[in-house]
Amino acid sequence: MKIGFIGTGVMGKSMVRHLLKENEVTIYTRTKAKALPLIEEGAKWVDSIPEVCKGNAVVFTMVGFPSDVREVYDLLFEAGEAGSIFVDCTTSSPALAKELYEEGKAKGISVIDAPVSGGDVGAQKGTLTIMCGGDKDAFEKVLPLLSQIGTNVQLQGGPGAGQHTKMCNQIAIATNMIGVAEAVVYGQKAGLDMEHVLESIATGAAGSFSLSNYTPRILKGDYQPGFYIKHFIKDMKIALEEAEKMGLKLPGLALAKELYEELAARGLAEKGTQAIIAWYD
Repeated sequence: MKIGFIGTGVMGKSMVRHLLKENEVTIYTRTKAKALPLIEEGAKWVDSIPEVCKGNAVVFTMVGFPSDVREVYDLLFEAGEAGSIFVDCTTSSPALAKELYEEGKAKGISVIDAPVSGGDVGAQKGTLTIMCGGDKDAFEKVLPLLSQIGTNVQLQGGPGAGQHTKMCNQIAIATNMIGVAEAVVYGQKAGLDMEHVLESIATGAAGSFSLSNYTPRILKGDYQPGFYIKHFIKDMKIALEEAEKMGLKLPGLALAKELYEELAARGLAEKGTQAIIAWYD
């Protein structure tokens, strides 16, 4: 297929690589220099967001914040043709996802919210979990493409359902990351070999993606982002706002957000979420 892809950052670049194996992919991102490896691998570069729509019935977006999504889709809707399908893989606001769905529908364009989970490792391996919201017919049309970048692809319901599901995912991760960091700090204070400890606890009841994938990075002092702290804070804010609308109090999530905001204030916003260990230093 001929498809478009907007946003080739930490996650997007690996997603594009998988799509390039079976499709012609037109890409656009804010900084062309960062996309040069993809261009060398066969991706077609265009100089603007509207150009991504030309000749591409399916366009993926993977940007940073809801404000970025809004900006990109304003341009996409101007250029998009009836019958097109836009798939937003950004973790964004469920309310915005519903807005985009309705705006697209008025123009004959299907919009699917399809946030992903699995971090840079999942993106590189093509094993992302993809949580979708939107119309079933549109979902089934893009399912073969989504299956090229993920191994667990589910339609969770109507517009916004994918984003709500991703909020559940981020809520579960938020306090888990606190647990991972505190386990490491405790083990080190107790004089244990944490690599050896990990061999024991990662396969038991404490096992999790975060424990297995981020603890080794913590032990090496590797804070490079598989997922940015700044984006995690954005996700937690969205989840807390949605929870407030539903009359829910989520103290664990609120605490995680507070800790990560302190790290961001210390200049670590561009680091990976495993840098939470620095809060305990």
